[in-house]
Amino acid sequence: MKLSRGWFITTFFLFSIPLIVLGANPLDVAINEIAWMGTEASYNDEWIELYNNTDFSINLVGWVLKAGDGSPEINLTGIISAKSFYLLERTDDYSVPGISADQIYTGALGNSGENLELYDSSGNLIDSVNCGSDWFAGDNSTKQTMERKNPQSSGNDSINWATSQNTGGTPKAQNNVVDESSLKELVIESQPEPQPEPLTAEKTTEVQPLETKVVYSSGIVINEILPSPTGPDEIEEWIEIFNQNNFEVDFSDWQIIDSVGKVTAYNFPKGTKISPQGFLVLSRSTTKITLNNDGDGVLLIQPDGKIVKTINYPKAPQGQSYNRIGEEWFWSTTLTPGSKNILTQPEIKKEVEKKLETETQKLEVSPEIKGELASIGEPLRQVQGRQIPKSLFVFLIAFGLAIFSGVIIFLLKKTTTHPPHPPK
Repeated sequence: MKLSRGWFITTFFLFSIPLIVLGANPLDVAINEIAWMGTEASYNDEWIELYNNTDFSINLVGWVLKAGDGSPEINLTGIISAKSFYLLERTDDYSVPGISADQIYTGALGNSGENLELYDSSGNLIDSVNCGSDWFAGDNSTKQTMERKNPQSSGNDSINWATSQNTGGTPKAQNNVVDESSLKELVIESQPEPQPEPLTAEKTTEVQPLETKVVYSSGIVINEILPSPTGPDEIEEWIEIFNQNNFEVDFSDWQIIDSVGKVTAYNFPKGTKISPQGFLVLSRSTTKITLNNDGDGVLLIQPDGKIVKTINYPKAPQGQSYNRIGEEWFWSTTLTPGSKNILTQPEIKKEVEKKLETETQKLEVSPEIKGELASIGEPLRQVQGRQIPKSLFVFLIAFGLAIFSGVIIFLLKKTTTHPPHPPK
């Protein structure tokens, strides 16, 4: 049978299609952001973000992202869509609260740096970030991530990386830190060609409004929590949020989440608002969040994924709530859901005694003198039924100690400097 020339061309074209689809070029997919330091909630909450630079989806089955020391080594799966992000979270899907991971991996990133390499299913090196000696950017103390300025430029170039502008970075979103030259090119390409204007028309310039970044209100705090009520936990547990601002705050899409045991997240529904200097009390039946009696943590998260408050508490005494007083937290038997926190006298006295003990330890006095101070401290603590302020009380104790020490030193000096009696 004689085959036509067209048949050969068609057959060759059909057999070439798989090769075109499966082939990948360097930087088709880039390592775009690295949270090598973890998050405010836990240093174990590491994550890595990839970005697809192309205009078509890419099947990541058979691809590998690995570190030079062998950990982590991640066998990728799934699809990364065109011009989209792919989020890898370590150990579980809670490394980035409120944002679902595309894949979970195991293996920690070293704080002193890693040499990361991305290979396609054919073993071709697609991207690399050689930070073997130290990370190019990121901050372990503030938990600001390492962001790539331009995903189409080399990942081994240190000037192509910068520390994120905010804590927690920008998981599955455009990086805040971008390469200015690439941004200018993008703006130029997106501008329409200028149209000629009539000579008689007055030339005017239309200013397009700039896209502004959403700024979320500060001054929102976790104010009081009740982990271990006297009644049933599933009915009487609650969390209180407080708006310190003098204006109303829209709380839509904010989130609270616990951090120990079975982790549960609660998303505030659309239209949720907190009045100026107002409270929002959330029961366990509403949030489905279980506050562990043996100790737990509660996180408050903005809609952009940034953790704004983290409260960790130890084993909870039954019937007492955990209260925010300034920047410190105290247990109290007086529960105040929806109103100003009140500390009961036993808790205040215990805290004062603890701080007084710390102050006396700093003075390095003997146990005998401490006993004398303790005996005179209680009557001095109250005068005519009035409570002396803590700062004045500590001052009086220190002042008395100074006088006492001066007398002892004077007597010792007098004894040692007195001339001996002449022999008889």
